[in-house]
Amino acid sequence: MDNANRPARRLRCAIYTRKSSEEGLEQEFNSLHAQREACEAYIASQKSEGWALVRDQYDDGGISGGTFERPGLKQLLADIEDGLVDVVVVYKIDRLSRSLMDFSKLVEVFDRNGVTFVSVTQSFNNTTSMGRLTLNILLSFAQFERKVTAERIRDKVKASRMKGMWMGGYVPLGYDVRYRKLVVNERDACSVRRIFDRFVEVGSATVLARELRRDGFRSKQGTLIDKGYLYRLLNNRVYRGEALHKGKAYPGEHDAIIDADLWERVHAILQESPRKRANKSRAQTPALLKGLIFGENGAAMTPTSTKKGGKLYRYYVCMDVIRNRETAEETAPMRLAAGMVEDAVVTEVRRILQTPEVVTQVLAALKRGSGGTSEADAIAALHEFTTLWSQLFPAEQARIIQLLVRRVTVTAAGLEVDIRREGIAGVVRELVAPRRLEAAE
Repeated sequence: MDNANRPARRLRCAIYTRKSSEEGLEQEFNSLHAQREACEAYIASQKSEGWALVRDQYDDGGISGGTFERPGLKQLLADIEDGLVDVVVVYKIDRLSRSLMDFSKLVEVFDRNGVTFVSVTQSFNNTTSMGRLTLNILLSFAQFERKVTAERIRDKVKASRMKGMWMGGYVPLGYDVRYRKLVVNERDACSVRRIFDRFVEVGSATVLARELRRDGFRSKQGTLIDKGYLYRLLNNRVYRGEALHKGKAYPGEHDAIIDADLWERVHAILQESPRKRANKSRAQTPALLKGLIFGENGAAMTPTSTKKGGKLYRYYVCMDVIRNRETAEETAPMRLAAGMVEDAVVTEVRRILQTPEVVTQVLAALKRGSGGTSEADAIAALHEFTTLWSQLFPAEQARIIQLLVRRVTVTAAGLEVDIRREGIAGVVRELVAPRRLEAAE
């Protein structure tokens, strides 16, 4: 057969389209459609060369070209590796990638699988050295344009913040957003002032957080606040009428909620010897197992502590050691780190509380009582013991353990925890109380 009349080899062509933002994608004819239409027309013009469009569509709407995390691109690369594509057609090079480094990786995939890359609006041939140079120049400009655009956005945000303008994002408690500006919400602002005033009175975020949770006080998102949220609120310079950018404060367009005097008093407390306040808090922490923990020989283990380098270390030590009493050869530990043994006991208590036998006993006890605790709340409290436990303060945790644990025995093999099963139902009622508070609107 004459070469002139021999049909061209069929080349399977895949069209890839992308749009960085989601704006306009809901339209009947959007940017992705326009790109695809131009690419289809180009493929049709090459029909005599054997070009044929594949059925699959590879589209990524609302995804930046600076990342490989694009479903359409991932599927295209997978099909290329499977030998299903011969030509990749795009409207512009930067639709495939705006990063020169990323594009070099794509070119490696194309070359390894014998795939040709075509840009409809930018004519070049990537199989020649001049074509590759042209491609690299075009990609360099695309990457430069992307970085310049990002710099312009950052500069605009900085300039706006320096003028005190609100640039969106998290809206602090005490403010609402109207016409893209922060406006004081007087009702919430009163709550913010009350928190600042009360912190000056009690001088402790832990105590204040506990009070606010008991009062059912909620954040702007509707959740009960914790100590972390309280610290963020007390350190938020927006309440001083300031706008922040990268840690630097500028006079804001919005009104202040907290005056300078109250702000200074609060931060004088926050900045005054934080380590000393933390040590004082640890010193006030009751020993969780006081009166409950014993050695294998029946001797009580008493809580002791020592300071080293300003840090407090707590232990449980056998009374035989403290009083220098002679004992038979012991294999069980006579001295244990308090934190380690307390965590082990709490873990064992949690395990026991979640056993089917204990759950059944608790539900039966609650049914006989008149506390009004539902089975669903009781089961949830038992299975979420860790979360509820973390919400209790040390004194409350110690009281709960006294109600739940009869005795802890330290043996050579480990710890033996004897649970007061008759007290579990009462403890569950107490644990359910904060759950009801959190569920209240």
